[in-house]
Amino acid sequence: MDAALRNAGLSDVIEDIEIRLLLEALNLRYHYDFRNYAQASIRRRLKQARQQLGMPTFSALQEALLHDKAILPRLLGYLTVQVSEMFRDPAYFRAIREKVVPVLRTYPSLRIWIAGCSGGEELYSLVILFREEGLEERTIFYATDISQEALETASRGIYALDRIKGFTENHRLSGGKSSLSDYYTTGYGGAVFDKSLRDRVVFSDHSLVTDAVFAEMQLISCRNVLIYFNRELQNRAIGLFRESLVRGGFLGLGSKENLRFSAHADAFSNFVRDEKIYQRREG
Repeated sequence: MDAALRNAGLSDVIEDIEIRLLLEALNLRYHYDFRNYAQASIRRRLKQARQQLGMPTFSALQEALLHDKAILPRLLGYLTVQVSEMFRDPAYFRAIREKVVPVLRTYPSLRIWIAGCSGGEELYSLVILFREEGLEERTIFYATDISQEALETASRGIYALDRIKGFTENHRLSGGKSSLSDYYTTGYGGAVFDKSLRDRVVFSDHSLVTDAVFAEMQLISCRNVLIYFNRELQNRAIGLFRESLVRGGFLGLGSKENLRFSAHADAFSNFVRDEKIYQRREG
């Protein structure tokens, strides 16, 4: 039994080394940096990727990644996968509508950043909300992600029909002022959201790990992304948001995220505490 435990422990140590080398290779070869992501999450996702890609070891996956560019988008699909839905956590969007929008109305023009937009569900939720509130025409929406595949999915705006019932109920609970069906047609085996919803959207690849500020924003919504980062990387991302926001601008996080332990916490006040919406302090 002791020998078996020692062998199991050695196997874990070897896997840890392999994973570290794989992440280094991914960074050096393609400039995607996952080295400071939460280790439990990244290990779980890499194991799934290794199994699905038919690689016997992480070292084999590293070798394939270095010599075959076709592996990269497939691997990123596992590392960046996020489960989302339109108007997810409806109370968050109701708070945006009822508490944040009245402040945003005071600006002649608006820039909204959806960081880590994944398949675009949150993007379309915010565009629809701003259209219903009469703010869409003065707003530019920046939808960013590190995954080109995710950005392409978001730019298509096509979702499976079996998801629409949930989207519709979320929209209603968020205080929607119209029917969600006003914004899509059915086709291609799914619901196709109207292309006019993308008229004021800029899609761009952007990494919270390595990239810098690119515009001054009135609202940043980055939900359920920071939970995959370690403390150092969370601080970097929140610092980036702080620099990107105008004074008095708003930051929305996911239900399991907060600024409590961030080095930048003092730069923000709780605006809607229960929904994790923060406001950058004036000073």
